[in-house]
Amino acid sequence: MFCERDDRVLFNDLAFSLHEGELLQVQGSNGSGKTTLLRILCGLNSSYEGELFWEGVPIDEDRETFLASLLYLGHRVGVNKILTARENLRWSAALHSPKTDQDIDAALEAVGLMGYADITCRNMSAGQQQRVSLARLLLSPARLWVLDEPFTTLDVSGVKILENLLAAHVAQGGAVLVTTHHQLDVPCSMRRLNLDK
Repeated sequence: MFCERDDRVLFNDLAFSLHEGELLQVQGSNGSGKTTLLRILCGLNSSYEGELFWEGVPIDEDRETFLASLLYLGHRVGVNKILTARENLRWSAALHSPKTDQDIDAALEAVGLMGYADITCRNMSAGQQQRVSLARLLLSPARLWVLDEPFTTLDVSGVKILENLLAAHVAQGGAVLVTTHHQLDVPCSMRRLNLDK
């Protein structure tokens, strides 16, 4: 894969694979193209040359199947601040498979937000808003998680919760592609892709 931005080559001849039951951490300095790479993979950036495959089939030939298997959490927290935590998750889940309030409350509890379901997100800290966003991982049927700096704003307990979520998803046969400057401590199959090399 080749990608150039603002007359600067971000990556050239980039090739990698990600398998079920595996976590791939994309590393690199600021501006190395980590977010651009994730956005390319998710179909949000078409400024590249190369081919992308999902289960051996070019993504362009069956984009619908690929997108149904994907959950992308971008660099921004991605919650509507005027909605409650439960309303945000109900809306997000309805895009794929509606969930009950019990499912949503269980996801909030799992990310350390028990008792926050009916609090508007604007009244939450940045770390709590990030946890609401991460609760989407537990409500999605997606097999591939693509996460851009998901540890931003999380405290120590939030970091541990997220590391456990990643490990559990991989243990269940899921795949995770994540960018982070955080030193991951996950008990699962993990590889690193460094865009600075």
